[in-house]
Amino acid sequence: MTDHLDPGYAKAAAKESATKRGARSAQVWFAVGALLIGVSLGSARGWAELRADDTDSVRSALRTEVRAAQTRTAQLADERDELVEEISNARNMVLDLDGPDGAILEQVRRTQFAAASVPVRGPGIEVVLSEPAGERNTILDRDLQIVINSLWAAGAEAVSVGGVRIGPHVAIRQAGSAILVDNRVVPQPYVVSAIGEPRQVQASFLTSGAYMRMSGISQLYGVGFVVRDAADISMPAASVREVRIAQEQEDR
Repeated sequence: MTDHLDPGYAKAAAKESATKRGARSAQVWFAVGALLIGVSLGSARGWAELRADDTDSVRSALRTEVRAAQTRTAQLADERDELVEEISNARNMVLDLDGPDGAILEQVRRTQFAAASVPVRGPGIEVVLSEPAGERNTILDRDLQIVINSLWAAGAEAVSVGGVRIGPHVAIRQAGSAILVDNRVVPQPYVVSAIGEPRQVQASFLTSGAYMRMSGISQLYGVGFVVRDAADISMPAASVREVRIAQEQEDR
């Protein structure tokens, strides 16, 4: 007489109440999680904005230092060439060029020229390679290496890339989107200069595998490829490493 509610209704009501409490709890936790995520993203954004200014400052400072180092390197190279010329002139004044000293001096000159340790000047040809518009890394370091080797084979007496002389110790390598010649960045278009008898060097180069290769790359990928005469080419001395140990080999 006192229990007016069927037990089934009581269970259903209790279940519905528990479901509502679980839903409210989930909503609370969802709101807390969203709040924490928002705080984290806001903090990360603020930190990134603060770091962006620092990064731009560091990048600008590094660029300034690189330009200053490049300028100083160029100045030192010019001073080196001037000193080499002064030494050569002083040596010529001291030595007896008509006697035995003349033969020794001529041998020294040939050795210096072979080592690319003295500046040179003369006629020749230039091979100009340029990237397609809007593209990078189409021209690779091995392309320049192949062109240079072909110019040597064609009779070139001295070769430079972007004003950097190629010598026995000079390497050409790829560094990301840049090409380094003797650890110096060479801007494009890449101008490969070769001193030698222009007609002979050009005729031999035009029939070489390097010319066919670059012509194919030019047609397929739009790379700029020009071969032209150059009446007067000046090249600085190449970097010369100190030789600590050397031994002359006997002729076989």
